[in-house]
This record gives sequence, structure tokens and C-alpha cells, in this order.
Amino acid sequence: MGGFRRYAAGTAIAGLILAHLGTTPVLADTIEAALVRAYQSNPQLNAQRASVRSTDENVPQALSGYRPRVSVTASGGYQYTDVIATQGGQTGRIHGDTAPRAVGVTATQTLFNGNQTANRTRAAESQVSSAREGLRVLEQSVMLSAATIYMDYLRDAAIVEVQRSNVRVLEQTLKQTRDRFNVGEVTRTDVAQSEAQLAAGRTQQLTAESNLTTTRSNFRRIIGNEPQALAPGSPVDRFLPATLPTAIELGLTENPNVTASMFGIDVSFLNVKVNEGALFPTLTLQGNAQQGYEQTISTPRQFIASAVAQLTVPVYQGGAEYALIRQSKETLAQQRLNLEQVRDQTRASVVQAWGQLLAGRAQVSSAQAQVSASEIALNGVREEARAGQRTTLDVLNAQQALVNARVALVTAQHDRVVASYAVLNAVGRLSPQVLKLNTTVYDPSVHYQQVRDSWIGVRTPDGR
Repeated sequence: MGGFRRYAAGTAIAGLILAHLGTTPVLADTIEAALVRAYQSNPQLNAQRASVRSTDENVPQALSGYRPRVSVTASGGYQYTDVIATQGGQTGRIHGDTAPRAVGVTATQTLFNGNQTANRTRAAESQVSSAREGLRVLEQSVMLSAATIYMDYLRDAAIVEVQRSNVRVLEQTLKQTRDRFNVGEVTRTDVAQSEAQLAAGRTQQLTAESNLTTTRSNFRRIIGNEPQALAPGSPVDRFLPATLPTAIELGLTENPNVTASMFGIDVSFLNVKVNEGALFPTLTLQGNAQQGYEQTISTPRQFIASAVAQLTVPVYQGGAEYALIRQSKETLAQQRLNLEQVRDQTRASVVQAWGQLLAGRAQVSSAQAQVSASEIALNGVREEARAGQRTTLDVLNAQQALVNARVALVTAQHDRVVASYAVLNAVGRLSPQVLKLNTTVYDPSVHYQQVRDSWIGVRTPDGR
């Protein structure tokens, strides 16, 4: 009996150690490798990258306002003419058919439009910067989810092992209780108590296995593969700020939610300038050249070329432009208020995550002490029960207390690791570069530089 108890206890402890401190299995999957897979292949993250590439195209669209617009026209057809004309007191008739045809080219260049093109370009560039910060938000969210689900699986797998070990111990306890009942050492009540505790233990085991199945499916959804031979996860404290004030300061300057809101203010401010540009004159230059044949019966060939500058001064256009200016100013004020709200939320998130980190550190130590004390208490109760000083119920209660302590330790170890990633996320530094992950970092500026100055072409840089 003593050897079996030592084996069962050792199995449960092995499950706890695997969740946090154990030796890495051969060819084991690591939390860093899981983060790399999520960073590279998470479909939600890849969709957001495509969205950023789509936003990049706003810049060449805005820059098109600086460039000329050229069009070529061609015409051809049939024309019948019957004209009676008077000239010099004499009347004559001209009639006949012709095949008029012409080809021409027109080029239009905007010289001044109230700086609307310049401001649209700057606004588009700010939209690109804001989209990149939005991508950082999702990158951090996906990586935090990946780290969390990795630790969730370790936790739930360890809890399953604890519950299975508990069921084995309770089965052995029930067998011993029945043997003692057969020789008259205990009553039928003791047997029933052991049976009830075993049934409860099996229920807890089934619940733990169900939770593990759910976690496995979420692992596949977030990281992209089935969990297999997971190595222990460890905190990332080495990448964290040293103090809470430092963490708050970093969060207010580096958190992508904050920086995205800042770029949002820039976009709104430039939209005000664009709308104000509608009140300024517009100066355009248009060049035209046309070659025509048989435009009339008496004109077999005709060539026309012109260059015309046109100045348009808006006087009153119904008041819509003034409404747009006022509306865009209100939007700008809203964005500034949103920035303050985002900063407050970021500050609260950093403080909350930091508090959870400190609590997690203390909870691990407390849970380890609880497990040690519960093991000693269980061994003592068993010895006292053999001496007749404790009842079967006392032994069962001590066993359940040990199981609860081990589950609490596994949960505390899980929370400790996840809290460190949450702090890194709150301050805006949960990235492959900071974590030094072995992966190629996605650089959104590469696509931006490929399309920014494109004048023509319908293919994307990747050939689509």
C-alpha cells in the first residue's frame, strides 16, 4: 500500500512539474515555436496583413492628383451633306457624302487645387501608419492568445493527470476499506463514503478530460496544429519593465492602441485641411491635339492643337463645403477625446496586468507550500487512521485537499506565465523582435515601397 501511495503521489507531482519546471522532452514542442507558428499562419493575422496592403494603395491614389491625366479619342462614321449657300449674290448647292474620321489626345494637369492633393497624400500616409499600428494590435492579441492556449493545454493536461492519479488512489482506498469491512474493522458507512468519493473523483476526471478536449480544439484553431509533446512554458520576466511606473510610461508611448489613435488624429486633422481646400481656386492646364479627315466636303484634312489654362474660383456652391469643414472639425475633436480614452484604458490594462503578475508570483509560492503541507497531512491522517485515531472520512477529506492543492498549484503556475505575457502585451512589446523568436518578421513597409510610386500596372507585387 505504501509503495502504491508513493507511486500515485509521484505521478501527480510529475504532472505538476511538467506544467512548469520539468525537463524538456526530446523533440518537444516549445511555447516559442508555437508563437512562431501562430505569427506565421494564423488566418486572422494574415487577413489583417492583407488589409494593411490594401490601405497602402490609398497613397498612390492620392499621389495621382499630382500626375497628368491623358486620354485618347477616336471617331469615324458616315456623313451626307446637302447645303444651299449664297455668296457674292450667287446661290450654289453643295451636296455629297464623306467618311469623317478623327483621332485626338487630351492631357490635363492640375496646377493648384488649394493643396488638396498634398493633404490627401499626407492623410493617406497617416492612414497607412494607423493600419500598421492596428496590425500590431492584432499581432500582439494573437501571440497572447497563442501563449495563453499553450499554457491552458499544459494546465488542463496536468489537471487530467492529477485527477487520474486521484481516481487510482481512491480505487485502492475503496479496496482496502472493503477488506477492512469484511474483517469487521469498519462499518458499511465507511465503505459508502469511499464509494461516494470515488464516484466524485471519476466525475472530476471526466470533467477535466472534457476541458482538455476543448482546449485541444482551441489550440488547433489558434496555433494551427494539434498539441503534441509540449515542453514547459516559462515566464518572460526578462523582457518586462522593472517597475510599474516604467511599465505605465511604456504603455502610454508604445502600446499600438495609443499610437493608432495618434495617427487617427493626424488623419482627421488633414481631412479638415482637404475640405478647406475646396474654398480655394483651382488652376488647371489642358493640352489637346486632334487630326481629322473629311470632316466636311470642303475640308479633306484638318489638324488642331491647343493649350488652355483654366482658373475656377468657387463663390458659392450651396453651402455643402462649409458643412463638410464643420463636420470634419467635430470628427477631429472626437478623435482627440478618443485618444484620452485609449490612454486611460491602456493605463488601466497595464496596472491590472502588473497586479496579476505580482499576485501570480505569490500564488505559486503559496500553492507549493499548500501542496507540501497537504502531502504531509495526508500521510499523517493515514497513519493515524491505521492506529484507529482517524476515520475513513478523514482520510478521504485529506486526499481531496491534496488534489485541490495540486490543481491550485497547476493553475497558479499557468496564471504566472500568462500574466507575464499579458504585461508585455499591455506595454506594447509582445512582438517577435522583443521575444527574439526564430522567424522572419513581417515588414509592411516592403509592400508600401513597392506600390507607393507605381504609375501603372494591375498586378500586385506578389504577381496576382
